[in-house]
Amino acid sequence: MVNDLLSMRGDVVIKLNDEVVLEKKNLIVTAGKAFLASAVLNSSTSPFTYMAIGTGTTAAAITDTALATELTRSAFTTSSVASNVVTLTTTYAAGTGTGTLTEAGILNNSSGGTLLSRVVFSAINKGSADSLTITWTITVG
Repeated sequence: MVNDLLSMRGDVVIKLNDEVVLEKKNLIVTAGKAFLASAVLNSSTSPFTYMAIGTGTTAAAITDTALATELTRSAFTTSSVASNVVTLTTTYAAGTGTGTLTEAGILNNSSGGTLLSRVVFSAINKGSADSLTITWTITVG
């Protein structure tokens, strides 16, 4: 009998001005898993290429389809795949995404779209002169 389970796990590292301020595991939401499953047969699916940050404090749930209170969204600065690990990085420069940040997510469109993953965290205060870099790894298997 073959017993091969496929799991997904997300890990987030957030740096404020190059100093690590958060390391946290996060949810791969149901909508994101369904999207990935449909991509097996649908070559026209839009890839996940955006990361959003926001100010929502509602706990992350498997049923999430968007951030609670999105502040801004940016395309990935870098992305790579090595074996079964996808690494995505987005940097929000000074003046972008300024505020008290408490959530982040990965999406497949510049607005709306499908949410792959969402994380909620303790407040990170990003001032107008600060840069914020989020590195998100998704491990499959």
